[in-house]
Amino acid sequence: MNRLAIVKLSAMGDIIHAMVALQYIKKQYPNIIIDWFVEEAFSSVLQGNKDIDNIYTVNLKSIKKNKKAIFSQISLLRKYSKNNYDLVIDAQGLIKSAIVAKLLGKNIAGFSKDSIREKFASLFYNKQVDIAYDENTIDRNVRVLSNPLDFDITSENILNKKAFLSYSNEADVVNEVLSQEKKNIVFVVGSTWESRNYPKEKFANIANELKENCIVVWGNENERQKALYIEENSSYANAMPKCNLNSLKALIAKSDLLIGNDTGPTHMAWGLNIPSITIFGPTPINRVYETPINKVVKSSSKVNHFKLNKNDFSICEIKEETIIQMSKNLLNG
Repeated sequence: MNRLAIVKLSAMGDIIHAMVALQYIKKQYPNIIIDWFVEEAFSSVLQGNKDIDNIYTVNLKSIKKNKKAIFSQISLLRKYSKNNYDLVIDAQGLIKSAIVAKLLGKNIAGFSKDSIREKFASLFYNKQVDIAYDENTIDRNVRVLSNPLDFDITSENILNKKAFLSYSNEADVVNEVLSQEKKNIVFVVGSTWESRNYPKEKFANIANELKENCIVVWGNENERQKALYIEENSSYANAMPKCNLNSLKALIAKSDLLIGNDTGPTHMAWGLNIPSITIFGPTPINRVYETPINKVVKSSSKVNHFKLNKNDFSICEIKEETIIQMSKNLLNG
């Protein structure tokens, strides 16, 4: 095995969860060249990881706006196929990612048809990996990346991982918002569904109770308004100026704790080995590994892995006191 292509195009949290496998692949195959194919918008998450030799970006989203863009994307992937990959692993399990894998090489591995939602994708794979769709998300990602390479990554390996997210030349504002006198706590207040978001009022209450330096990060206008609300209602909270993913990684890496919803930026803390509390409502907690420093809080609702309920707002019922006490334990631990 000389050259491996990994196709994991999107979903920041899933990309982070898959990246943990890289350090163990390189340990098993020290001379292997690993190339990662990703949508342009998420490439910054991968940048700086020492186990990735090349990051290749695609822009499949451009096809939605301009159908003719499909030709330029196919041409681009055919150009990359000249890298002569010994194996292409589709770690996404979607039809579009399977097509990308097919354009890159002939020897393709991916999830079996019973392990993914878009079962048709499995027809593109020479080697299929079985792992139940409702298994732990991180276990699923490392299994599909290690099984085709004929070795296992254990739970113990994952729990003892080295931090694998990197940053460089972050914006000056990162160091400007950090406090030298107080503990620095990052709040991640957004996510893709509103029912996955812990109420802004409760974030403000947590900031007022902890009395540390709370920095609220945001990614769109709706989240910015929430950040401003928390800033207005707590003298201990500040809305972070807009920053890119590289600077966000730097901010989290330099913080003492992250408290956030089940979303990509929250999972960065796990990838950086920074203490965190992930707040779950309508999504399953086995998307993550709970560790002595990476804790989870789940609402009382029961989650069906195969049919998530976007109208489950039980996250709003989680008491601030639970998160405050957990935060104090982590900050003083």
